[in-house]
Amino acid sequence: MSDSTSSNTENATPPPPPQQRGLNIEALKEHVLSHKIDVALWATRVFTIIFTLGYFIPIFGNAHSSYYKALLSNAATSALRLHQRLGRVEFTRQFVAQLFTEDSCHYLFYSLIFIYVAPISMVLIPVVLFGILHSASYSLTLLDALGHNAWWGARLLISLVEFQSRNILRLISFTEIVLMPLCVILVLSGKAGLLTPFIYYHFLVQRYTSRRNPYTRNMFHELGVLLKSTASNPSLPNIIRKILLGIVSFVSKLAPPQIPVPPSPTSSQ
Repeated sequence: MSDSTSSNTENATPPPPPQQRGLNIEALKEHVLSHKIDVALWATRVFTIIFTLGYFIPIFGNAHSSYYKALLSNAATSALRLHQRLGRVEFTRQFVAQLFTEDSCHYLFYSLIFIYVAPISMVLIPVVLFGILHSASYSLTLLDALGHNAWWGARLLISLVEFQSRNILRLISFTEIVLMPLCVILVLSGKAGLLTPFIYYHFLVQRYTSRRNPYTRNMFHELGVLLKSTASNPSLPNIIRKILLGIVSFVSKLAPPQIPVPPSPTSSQ
């Protein structure tokens, strides 16, 4: 009887080891080493957010310096993203054509346009919103590597950002459009060079014809409908009606041919 009991004890499988409830730092290290470019993109976007906060809330450092550091961080993000999507640089017409269709190329030029202009708070709005939107989505990946229960408060904030992603992209598009007349005002006030509005116009054209981001194109349409609806108000003075309709007509003439692209919930930058 004792022999039978001892044999059953020896054959019994040992209990599974208790699961670790702490942060899985090793898994995070492995993820960082195997996704270096993605992590670098996440880091540059976080730096963009930090420097933008440093500009609006200059507690540490100089606000003027933080403004240009935010633009440089955005330029680094765009350059890394271009490297990730296009790979090695090729001096061919096809490569250049593909380069100008990339949203990351658009925002690389965006940073270069305004890095030589006096600081304007509105310029940082698209930059920081893109940084928040894309860093939030990848932060969730990093939290998953740490553990499914890691930092539930951060997960809640990320969920809120993703829930508002469409509104964030619409606000970015609206800011891009408003910056066009603002560039003209900056030239008249002596805060920007004569070429700034023309270069920014080409940036806006690229955003309008973007294959991956239809929000700028849609925002132009929505603003046109809004101005026409306002102009049709009988109580509106005739001079203001003519101005509104003239703006719509002028912008329509400058707009490039529309390319039908199905709307997407997110945009890459």
